[in-house]
Amino acid sequence: MTITIYGIKSCSTMKKAFTKLNDLDVSYDFHDYKKQGIDKDTVQRWVNELGIDKVLNKRGTTWRKLDDSQKQAADASVDTAIDLLVENTSMIKRPIVEGQSADKDQDQAVLLCGFDEAEFDKVFS
Repeated sequence: MTITIYGIKSCSTMKKAFTKLNDLDVSYDFHDYKKQGIDKDTVQRWVNELGIDKVLNKRGTTWRKLDDSQKQAADASVDTAIDLLVENTSMIKRPIVEGQSADKDQDQAVLLCGFDEAEFDKVFS
């Protein structure tokens, strides 16, 4: 099983996700995009699979601090929204969990966005 969890170490939702993965005995790599950044291709892949509405966190302070023209541009163009996410990683919903989960005799692709304890149980138990 190869899992990477993306986020910001100090985030309370991330701490819940770390605890849950540890409780389920899932080994993972952590990518702190506050320190390491994130590339546009990765964000584009997430948006292609999950949709911009799932990946872009409009409830956080970083989004609220944008001026109206930036918000309107992000709403009008997915490419603009992705560029904003790469520049302002705090606007990416946390955590993003990506990788392969061993399911019986085969590897199963995993891509989760946000912390849902029941979903983590289902995917990793």
